[in-house]
Amino acid sequence: MLFSLPSASDVSPWSILFWTCATAIGYTYVGYPTLLCLITRFRKHCATTPSTSPTLTLLICAHDEAANIGRKLLQCLELNYPKEKLQILVASDGSTDATEDVVRFFSPEGVELIVVPQQAGKTNAQNVAIRSAKGEIVVFSDATTEYHPDALQYLAGAFVDPNVGAVSGRYTYYDLSSSSVGVASRAYAGYDNQIREMQSAAGSLTGCCGCIYAVRRSLYTPLDPSIISDLVEPMHVLLQGAKVKFEPRALAREDVGHNAAKEFSMRVRVIARALTGLASVRQLLAPWKHPWIALQLFSHKLLRYAVPLFLIGMLASSWMLRASTVYGVLLALQFAFYAIAALVAIVPSLQKGKFLSLPMYFCVMNGAALWGTVKFLRGQRYAVWKPQRETSHAG
Repeated sequence: MLFSLPSASDVSPWSILFWTCATAIGYTYVGYPTLLCLITRFRKHCATTPSTSPTLTLLICAHDEAANIGRKLLQCLELNYPKEKLQILVASDGSTDATEDVVRFFSPEGVELIVVPQQAGKTNAQNVAIRSAKGEIVVFSDATTEYHPDALQYLAGAFVDPNVGAVSGRYTYYDLSSSSVGVASRAYAGYDNQIREMQSAAGSLTGCCGCIYAVRRSLYTPLDPSIISDLVEPMHVLLQGAKVKFEPRALAREDVGHNAAKEFSMRVRVIARALTGLASVRQLLAPWKHPWIALQLFSHKLLRYAVPLFLIGMLASSWMLRASTVYGVLLALQFAFYAIAALVAIVPSLQKGKFLSLPMYFCVMNGAALWGTVKFLRGQRYAVWKPQRETSHAG
């Protein structure tokens, strides 16, 4: 026989560790999406009709965004939504530049400014500004995000269903500066959006895209400033018995223009804040109470954050088993993967192709997940922000 099952003597703790870790990684990136695909394959999806019926509040939180907020407001004023039904609020979170002056320039157009004197973070700014929101639906955006002209209509259309309490749009990236993480970020965004779409079709999402999501104002829950709102706010909507849906036609895009070091730093903060948020709604992790939500959180969040540990386990166990031809080859493949990632990080000219940039991005994300988890376990909390994208949509 060419192939035979290993005998009991061939099985060691190291081989068990290797295949346990490999299986966990495989389930996280391939098995879970495949499960979602099977669940949704035979479910009929009916696209919602765009609507301009509900009143909306478009809430933009900004800290030192003088360079971007004017362009953002011009774009908001051109969105295809009735002006009498759209309130535009800008919450300035302790800005020290000309952000507030730029916003005041647009006051004749109906743009309203909420000043939060002491910088306390995006989530706190949302908590403060929501008190001035008049719309039935509150749409949360960032100062650097561009919306499709019809994005608000598509978001509003999803709320025609009274059981829907929150809706996430679809995000994409563009890269004007040809940054080192641009190509891989766009590829990952496509993967992440596909997961969200299938989760929504199977029942409900557990988190939204921070640059374009909407919540019924009556369901909004004020959150601790250290919590990442676009992940945890939808979970509070779920706890109130409403659904969280994904609307792929509500499009937003952002410039990903920063390097791998900044991406790593941003991801560390996002992961630490996400874990803080998950701890605050840990009742949703109980499968006997919330089986579908618990499965999503375990598969799409907790396991993904644990991937660095599985990668370390695979590397360590294959090193210990390297005398075996099979494990020796697997060890060599792992070293080759990490060598490519390191080479791409060092040589900028290699960062333009998706094939070469993906290993580097994978390592950046998982390194950040590991360090973000360490920060969370040490009790370090993040509330204040820097003017660069910092939402949970790629977490």
